[in-house]
Amino acid sequence: MPVEINLRHLKAFLAVAETGRVSHGAASIYRAQSAVTRSVLELEAGLGVPLFERSAAGMSLTVYGEALLTRARRTVEQFELGRREVSDLLERPVPATASIFSLLVGVRRLAALVALTELHNMPAAARSIGVTQPAVSAAIREIEGGLGATLFERSSRGLLPSRAALALAHRVRLALDELRQAQEEIAALQGVMSGSVRVGATPFGRTAILPRAVARLLRRHPAVRVSVTEGPFDTLAVDLRAGRLDMIVAAMRPLVAGSDFAGEALLEDQLSLIVRAGHPLTRVRPLSFQELSDVDWVLARPSTPTRQLFEKAWAQHHSTAAKVVAETSSLAMNRGLLMESDAVTALSRHEIEYELRFGMLAMLPIDMPELRHHIGLIWRAQSIAAPAAEALMKSIRETVSDLDPHDPSESESMLRR
Repeated sequence: MPVEINLRHLKAFLAVAETGRVSHGAASIYRAQSAVTRSVLELEAGLGVPLFERSAAGMSLTVYGEALLTRARRTVEQFELGRREVSDLLERPVPATASIFSLLVGVRRLAALVALTELHNMPAAARSIGVTQPAVSAAIREIEGGLGATLFERSSRGLLPSRAALALAHRVRLALDELRQAQEEIAALQGVMSGSVRVGATPFGRTAILPRAVARLLRRHPAVRVSVTEGPFDTLAVDLRAGRLDMIVAAMRPLVAGSDFAGEALLEDQLSLIVRAGHPLTRVRPLSFQELSDVDWVLARPSTPTRQLFEKAWAQHHSTAAKVVAETSSLAMNRGLLMESDAVTALSRHEIEYELRFGMLAMLPIDMPELRHHIGLIWRAQSIAAPAAEALMKSIRETVSDLDPHDPSESESMLRR
């Protein structure tokens, strides 16, 4: 189970790691040598590993120390980015010596800030992190005092965070995530794959790829815990950007230069036209585009790649727009609407693998090669995946490579890119 890393200890560790000696590190952060020595020893005891090799020549990092150093530097970087962003929002410079930016605010108090920005309620924030309401109040007072600014405003809707509070909480959340991942990397170096992986999935990923990939991962590493969040891409992207997810499995989006996301296309898929079993159009052979001119369509929302792909393909064959009677990204709603009507939709057959297998839905006998798109992994561009997340990515890639395009239980268009 992860321990709570004391940020004062982390600051002492950084000072010694970057100077090579306790005396030099102590001088760089204006602390007594005995205090720095004690901080490093307590950090090593908490993590259960030696971070330094001690010798007359000084302090050299062990492999565990190297892993922690990388994450510690990234933690400090997040605080510095937060300081700059808050300075811009407050329209005045916030000094690096403010307690929250000089690693003098405890992890529990930082968690209180994040919780309050999300929940807008002091008691709820306290319950979510297992502390008392006065402790949350004291944490906010300490942070606000260091900034010289009020971060929350009371209203009928609760405690509303300012823009500075939201920016600061975002950076704090990412910083705390770096500390969590540092411990997972140290455990992996000891031969123990543990920790948690948080993955977002759109309908395709959660039906076709993730169940197999997660099962594969857990067979290899039973101590890992996987959390899957389902939803539309826009919602998942917010969680990914905030550090609440490690990756998303979804249809690939254009990633412009400078984007805070990066991605990897894993396979090419083709959408099929889907109807209820027994639909009159399933008996029309050959089925032409003329027979589709007047049908009712149930499609994804206009902002999604699936809908945009369909609209582009439809325009190549029809001069008028398709008759869209419902828009939904919910697979359950889509399935229900199809089974209760003669509507048609465009989906990957992987999304409805079980409905096809048990004869609930059917594919129309028409080929639309224009409906091809790519499915892949998306993650934060500047992130470094922890071992458990890397292991899940490996399992996802292996799952995709195992899909047999000639197996009738698989989509004929699912090819490894």
